[in-house]
Amino acid sequence: MNKFGSKLRELRESKGLLLRQVAAYLETDTAFVSKLERNERKAKREQVLQLAILFESPPNDLLSLWLSDQIYELVNNEEVAVNSLKITLKTIENK
Repeated sequence: MNKFGSKLRELRESKGLLLRQVAAYLETDTAFVSKLERNERKAKREQVLQLAILFESPPNDLLSLWLSDQIYELVNNEEVAVNSLKITLKTIENK
């Protein structure tokens, strides 16, 4: 599962940008951006927000995908994942 990386690649390609152009914008290297797209590296929250600006994408859309990938990675092998997520959702809703 890598919804953030897939979306990142889709947005980059739709804008006609090269990996090196995105890397320059983030002040990082091309390999890092390539690894983000393949889910081999994790972006920081501030980088996600920078990418939303670059791609003229709603920040919450990218943040949601980014956070979803992180949550999935944390719980995907747990038998009680679904139940735990339901409890978490209730907790968040009641906050």
